[in-house]
Amino acid sequence: MPPVVPALQIGARLGNGHFGVVYAGQDNVHGLVAVKVLSRDPFSSDAEWQEYKLGFLAEAQHLSQATHHNVVKVHHIEEMPDGNSIRFCMEHCAGGSLQTHFETGPMLLADVRKAATDTLLGLTALHLRGMVHRDIKPGNILIDRNGVAKLGDFGLVTDNLLMGYASQAGYLDHLAHEVWHGAGTSARTDIWAVGMTLFRLIHGKSWYEEASAPQDAVRDGGFAKTLKWLPHVPKAWRRVVRKMLADDPADRYQTAAQALEALSKLPVEPRWQASVAPEMIRWEHRSKTRINIVEWHRRSARRHEWTAWSEPVGVGRRKTLDGSGGVVGSREAMSGLERYFAG
Repeated sequence: MPPVVPALQIGARLGNGHFGVVYAGQDNVHGLVAVKVLSRDPFSSDAEWQEYKLGFLAEAQHLSQATHHNVVKVHHIEEMPDGNSIRFCMEHCAGGSLQTHFETGPMLLADVRKAATDTLLGLTALHLRGMVHRDIKPGNILIDRNGVAKLGDFGLVTDNLLMGYASQAGYLDHLAHEVWHGAGTSARTDIWAVGMTLFRLIHGKSWYEEASAPQDAVRDGGFAKTLKWLPHVPKAWRRVVRKMLADDPADRYQTAAQALEALSKLPVEPRWQASVAPEMIRWEHRSKTRINIVEWHRRSARRHEWTAWSEPVGVGRRKTLDGSGGVVGSREAMSGLERYFAG
């Protein structure tokens, strides 16, 4: 007997992606849902579309089995009567994706660790089923109404599609070193992509894009040594992310569970909230009575100045805590800020 597909009403468009358009929807079994429609490229031949479609439908069988609290649930999948599109009906995640957080600016380390913990729990479940995600990035980590992070779009990328997809979607930097050299994907390439996602979320889009195109360094090797960190990020966080991004897969965490254990030990206090602009980076840390503030003015490539102070939440005096003591070079500013945040 063929599976029964609940009646589905399509609502407003929620967003576009490389693999189709996402709409809000209502189905008479699950209520509010998200609906992804994958359509045939008008320039593809019948043979190309048939191969593409069959690949997606095969992966869809894996998708429908990937039941876990931290993986977006796929309720049902159907090929449309015209034969030119496939419709995925999925759990609706009201909080959107972490792409919005990445574009807004650096996340609190506590929030990064929470989202990464949820992500790695979901990834552990997938890997234990012999599945590989292949497309872990901020836009594919969704937040439900309770603030739980869930892996989405699992199974929509195959090894055959991976390089072309990553190029068009702007995520070549999430391909592990060995993939650039012809090796296939694995659980350890997913670990790489988690590391890149963590680095993005810790720093935000503005800081991330100050570096040159990272995929060149990834392909050539030694990428983890080139990472440029915001100075408030503790050394323990840097070690964990660098290990995820090791060139040799044998040097990475071998399982998502190992990465999860390492993540659980990372510090999240004090809770520095950072905002990044081209000429100034500002941090704030609030207690009940005072606000600690750090400002790093980047006046030019060689002219930097930073100051740290605290001021009362209510009435009281401002207190100077530390600073560069005037204009200094970028390296001196960075080292001084790192010492301050570490202290």
